[in-house]
Amino acid sequence: MNNDSVIIEPKSKILDISHVSMSYANGNVKAVDDLSFSLEHGEIFGFLGANGAGKTTTIKMVTGILPVKSGSIKICGHDITSDAIEAKRHFGFVPDSPIIFDKYTGREYINFLGDIYGIDKAVRESITADLLERFSLRDAFDKRISGYSHGMKQKIAIIGSLIHSPELWILDEPMMGLDPQSSFALKELMKKHKSEGKTVFFSTHVLDVAEKICDRVAIIGKGKLVLCGDMEQLKRAKGDESLEEIFLSVAGEAHE
Repeated sequence: MNNDSVIIEPKSKILDISHVSMSYANGNVKAVDDLSFSLEHGEIFGFLGANGAGKTTTIKMVTGILPVKSGSIKICGHDITSDAIEAKRHFGFVPDSPIIFDKYTGREYINFLGDIYGIDKAVRESITADLLERFSLRDAFDKRISGYSHGMKQKIAIIGSLIHSPELWILDEPMMGLDPQSSFALKELMKKHKSEGKTVFFSTHVLDVAEKICDRVAIIGKGKLVLCGDMEQLKRAKGDESLEEIFLSVAGEAHE
């Protein structure tokens, strides 16, 4: 890491990523390289990087999809490797491509998730009713997911990720496939999540959205943490540039 890197760590950690690395191709390709940063309660945290920078690999390790073979990841104090079930109770996850049980109807899928998390029927119905309204999905809720468009599948995945009101909401490129109205609804939900003292951790290529709604951002390049801090700190450190200019100056060369 170069000398002008800016790393600002929070005081209260909801997610703690410590010295995590991940290699492919028999160790010849390092997708994530000694990555460390933390998230605190009540913030929207943007995770930025060019294609191939290591964002999705990192998120897959955070969520337990990929094993953590080097370093550690803790969610609300629970290690994702040694205490996986408890760690997973505390987050909701929307992947970059919605992979869900498409033989279910939307209602069956949400009830399935509600049962897994032990959510009371009245509570899940209240949460679902609000989200269906926000995403204009009420008319499709009792139809099979196999007949949904990509955008509709993304919406039902978002609803499912919130059914247990998770403390940490993890989203990987969540706006892909969403129309402008649904993208706006998602941004409002992210702000609402923060206002409840909870945390949003999301990766995105939409830099203007990140600049407007994030409290802090991390930029990674070729698996390494390049910058991490709030927008004002990063702009001061880089000469009061826009997030797009900062991103291009530090991560523009990272590619797949």
